[in-house]
This record gives sequence, structure tokens and C-alpha cells, in this order.
Amino acid sequence: MPPLPALLREIRGCTLCSPHLPLGPRPVLQAGAEARILIASQAPGRKVHASGKPFTDASGDRLRDWLGMSPEVFYDPNRVAIVPMGFCYPGTGSGGDLPPRPECVPAWRAQLLASLPNIELTLVIGRYAIAWHLPDAGASLTATVRCWREYWPSVVPLPHPSPRNGLWLRRNPWFAEEMLPALRQRVAEVLAQRDDPP
Repeated sequence: MPPLPALLREIRGCTLCSPHLPLGPRPVLQAGAEARILIASQAPGRKVHASGKPFTDASGDRLRDWLGMSPEVFYDPNRVAIVPMGFCYPGTGSGGDLPPRPECVPAWRAQLLASLPNIELTLVIGRYAIAWHLPDAGASLTATVRCWREYWPSVVPLPHPSPRNGLWLRRNPWFAEEMLPALRQRVAEVLAQRDDPP
């Protein structure tokens, strides 16, 4: 397995599914070998494709609020690794963005995650990431997120922070009332461990 910098260069040059990508390949991810938090997300949207930087959109604003995390910390690859299930923007369908392209996972995911040995907290966002990271989870995203204590403290399933999920958040007030305070505290604990001097 190549060292992480070389692996990231390979991934960023990947063209495996270019015939299926309406805007062409532009893998978007961040990772550093010292990262303690892994954000396992879905796939970049159009704005993220344009910026080349993860979560530079309304979803990112909401996610950083959920985590109680500043942009400076969020975009530090040696604190936070952001590894979507699909690295490139897959295009848009009738109900929003298409699912992550299936080529990424078998080509890259296992070796990339193996190159992140210090992860203490994995945030699993959306049903495609949950299906891979928590294959024995409940049938629905809501049921899985509601059972977040079963995976605590190393894994936290989350709904997608997209503005499209406003109705879900209103229908599930326990998420903001019970889960988010615990999540922010756990994120702060993990980050503090990294920042403590040896």
C-alpha cells in the first residue's frame, strides 16, 4: 500500500467513472495521517465540485454547526479526514443529486481508511455511508440515527445536513435536543486529545 500522500495523489488523478460524470472527474476529499475524526459522507454536490473543497455549501455550514467546529479546524486534514463514498459529483436526478458512483468504494476505500490509523470518531452521514460503515444497522436512516447510543462513542450515524432535510429535522426534535449536545461534546473531547501535549 502506498503512503498516504501518494495514495491521495492517485485518488485525485482517478478517472475510473469519468464517462458517467456530467462535469467530469474531480475527486474531492481531505485526509491526513494524524486525523482523529473521520467524516464518511455521500458525494460532492455541484458547489463542492466547483470549489474542489469538501462541504463548501449550505450542507457544510449546517454540519459544522452540528459539530460545534470552526472552519479552521474542519479543514485541517490532520484533525478531520473527509472521505465521501463517492469522490466526484455524480450529477442530478429528479429528486436531487444522484447516488455516489459505485466505482470509488472497491477501488479506494479500504486502503484509504487503512492509511488513517488514528481515527477515534467516525461520523457516518446519510444512507449510503451508513450502509457501508454500519451494514447491520436498521432498515431506515431514522431508525439507525435514533439508535445512535448503540454505536457510541466511536461511530455516530447522522442524517445528511442538506437543506432538503429540514422536514426530517422538524419531525425528529430529539436529534437537536438529545443527540447534538452529546455529539458536540464528543467532538470536543477527541479534538482536545489531539491538541494535548505529549
